[in-house]
Amino acid sequence: MSAIFEQEDMRMQASACPACVAAPSAERLAAAAAPKDARLMLSLPTAHCATCIVDVEHELERHPQVRSARVNLTLRRVSVDAEPGVEAADLVARLTRIGYEAHELDPDVLSATQADKRGRDILMRIGVSGFAMMNIMLLSVAVWSGAEAATRDLFHWISAAIALPTVVFAGQPFFSSAWASLKGGRLGMDVPISLAIILASSISVYETAHSGHHAYFDAAVMLTFFLLIGRYLDYRTRAVARSAAEELAALEVPRAQLLRDGQELTVPVGELVPGDLIRIRPGARVPADGEVTEGTSEMDRALLTGESLPVWAGPGSALSTGEVNLTGPLVLRVTAAGRASSLHRMADLVAAAESAKNRYTSLAERMASFYSPFVHLTAFAAFLGWLQVSGGDVRLAINIAAAVLIITCPCALGLAVPAVVTSASGKLFRKGMLIKDGTALERLAEVDTVLFDKTGTLTMGAPEPQNIADLAEGDLAVAAALAEASGHPLALALAEAARGLAVVPAAVSDLREVPGYGIEGLWQGQRVRLGRADWVGAAPGEMTATHLQVGTRAPVSIAFADRLRPGAEQAVRAFLAAGKTVHLVSGDTSGAVSALAARLGIAHWHAGCLPAEKAALVAELSASGARVLMVGDGLNDTAALAGAHVSISPASALDAARTASDIVLLGADLGPVADAVRVAVQARRRIKQNFAISLIYNVVAVPIAILGFATPLAAALAMSLSSVTVSLNSLRLK
Repeated sequence: MSAIFEQEDMRMQASACPACVAAPSAERLAAAAAPKDARLMLSLPTAHCATCIVDVEHELERHPQVRSARVNLTLRRVSVDAEPGVEAADLVARLTRIGYEAHELDPDVLSATQADKRGRDILMRIGVSGFAMMNIMLLSVAVWSGAEAATRDLFHWISAAIALPTVVFAGQPFFSSAWASLKGGRLGMDVPISLAIILASSISVYETAHSGHHAYFDAAVMLTFFLLIGRYLDYRTRAVARSAAEELAALEVPRAQLLRDGQELTVPVGELVPGDLIRIRPGARVPADGEVTEGTSEMDRALLTGESLPVWAGPGSALSTGEVNLTGPLVLRVTAAGRASSLHRMADLVAAAESAKNRYTSLAERMASFYSPFVHLTAFAAFLGWLQVSGGDVRLAINIAAAVLIITCPCALGLAVPAVVTSASGKLFRKGMLIKDGTALERLAEVDTVLFDKTGTLTMGAPEPQNIADLAEGDLAVAAALAEASGHPLALALAEAARGLAVVPAAVSDLREVPGYGIEGLWQGQRVRLGRADWVGAAPGEMTATHLQVGTRAPVSIAFADRLRPGAEQAVRAFLAAGKTVHLVSGDTSGAVSALAARLGIAHWHAGCLPAEKAALVAELSASGARVLMVGDGLNDTAALAGAHVSISPASALDAARTASDIVLLGADLGPVADAVRVAVQARRRIKQNFAISLIYNVVAVPIAILGFATPLAAALAMSLSSVTVSLNSLRLK
C-alpha cells in the first residue's frame, strides 16, 4: 500500500508542478555526474572556419573517454568534457596528427576572470528580463484589446507583480553603479539610466493604483532588457579587443612533474616554490620560470616573443613559463611560478597600461563630468516644458524626461578612449610589443624623429667573420684551433664559423691566453698568435677585426661585422618612408657605424658616443621641437631612453634599460617597432572619430527626445547603438 501511495504522491507532484520534480532530479544527476567529469581547455591558434570546428570536434569526440567537445571559433578554444584520466597531451597529439596546432590552457585562469563573471551575470539578467517582458506583453494584449475596469486593473496588478521584482533584479548593474556614483558625489553614466527606469516603473504603479487606462510595465521591463543587451554587446565588442596577455597567462600548464627524493610527482603548479626541480619532457610546455640544470634541447618561444626559429637551451639557460620544449628532456630549477611567473607579470603590465590615463582620457572624463549635469538639467527642463505645454499631463512629461535621460547618456563618450587603448594594446602585444605605460601610445603617435642604438638594437651584438673564406686552408685550421681555446667573443664567433665550414682545427700545442691581447701556441715548431693588431704586428684598421700571425709571416686580418637584427632594414625603411628623421647613435668606431648607416640608408649617424653624449643628443633634438623615439638596449642607453619622448628596448636588454623604457620588444624581430608607430597613429585617429561620433549622435538625438519624438524604449535602442558603434569603430585598428 505504501508503494501505491508513493506512486500516487509522485503523480500528484508531477501534475501540480513538473519543475518541482525535475529540479531535485536534476540536482541529483548533477551531483552524481560531477566527480566523473574532467574539464579540459585547449587553445587553437590556427582555427579559422566552420570546417575547422567540424574537424576538431569530430576528432576529439572519437576519443573513447571524451564525452563532448565544443569549439569557440571567436576565442579559438575548444572545451572538452571527458572522463577522469584523460590527458591534455593525448588530445593535443590527436589534433596535431590532423594538422591543427593546439596548446593546453588552464581553465581555472580563463573562467575565474572578473570580466567573464560579469559577462555571465549580464546574460543571466537579460534572460530574466526577456522572459518577464514576454509574459507582461501577453497580459497587455488583453488590455489593448479593450479590457475595462476591474479586468484591466487586475491585468495591470499582475503585470506589476512580474515587472517590479524583474526591474529590481535585472536593473541591479545600473542601480548599484548609480548609487556608487552618487555616494562619491558624482553623476555617473548610470544615474540617468537608473532614473529613467525608476520613472517608467513609478508612473506605471501610479496609473495602476488610480485605475488608469495605461500602464507601462511592459515598457519598463523592455527598457531594462534592451539596455542590458546594449551593455552586453558593448562588453563583448570590448572583450574581443582585450589584451592577449590573459590568454597567454592561461598557457601556464596546470600541472608540473616535480622531482623529490628520487621520485617524480605530478603536482599543481600553484604548489611549486623557488628551488624546486621539475622535469620537462619533449613536447611539453614549461610550467614555471627557471634555470636549466640538466639536459639540452631547443625551445619554441613563438607564442611569447614571436621568434619563429627554435632557441637552444642547456645548463644555465633561463626559461620562461609558456615556452615549448621541442627535442630533449630537461630538468629545471624553479625561480618563479604561478602569479610570480613572467606570463602573469606581463598580464599585469598590460592591464596597468590599458587602465592608465592619457590626454584623451582626461579630456573624455572632463567632458563626461560636464555632460552628466547637463543631461539632468535638460531632462528636468523638458519635464517642466511639456508639463506646461500639455496642460499638466504628468505622465507625458515624465515619459519625455525619461527619454531625454536615456538618449543623452554619455556611455559612448566614456568608451571613446578606453576601447581604442585596449584594442591597440592587444594588437601590439600580439605583434610582440609590450606597452608598459598607457600614455606611451599617445606619445608614440607624435614621434617624428627616431634614434637607434647600434650594438644589440639594430644588430644582434653577435659578430660574424666576413673574410674567412679568403684564408689559406692551413691558416684557417690554425685560427680555428686558437679560437676554440679562447673565450673572447670574436674568438667564439670565429670558432663557430669554422665549425660551420667543417674546418678541422690544427694540432696546436702549448696554448696560452694573454689577457687583453689574445691567445698563442705552437704549431709545427712555429709560434702562432691570434689577437690584437699591435700584439701580432698588424696595422690597425677602422673595422672590428682579429689578426692571425703564423711564425714570421705577415699577419692576416680577419674582419668581423655584427649581424643585423631581423627586421632592422624593414623598420628603418618604414620610418624613412613615413617621413621620420632617423639617427644612428653608437659608442662603436666611426668605420663600423658609418658602414652600418650606409647599409641601412641612414643619413645621420654618430660614432664614439658616451652615455652622456647620447642623452645630450636626445635633449638637443627635443629642445629643437622634435618628438624623439629612442630605441636602445644597453646600460649606456638608459639616460637617453629616460629622456626621450617615448622609448623602446628589446627584451634582451639590460634590466636598467627595460625599466627606463616605455615599451618592451618581446621578440628578436625589430619590424614591429615601425608598426607600433603606425598603430599608434591609427589609434589617435580612432579616438578622434569616436569623439566625433559621440558628439554628432547627441546633437541629433537630444532635440528628437526633447521634442517628444522618442519613447523611452526608442531612446534605449539609440543609446545602445551609439555605444556599440564606438566600440566597433575601435576594433577597426589594423
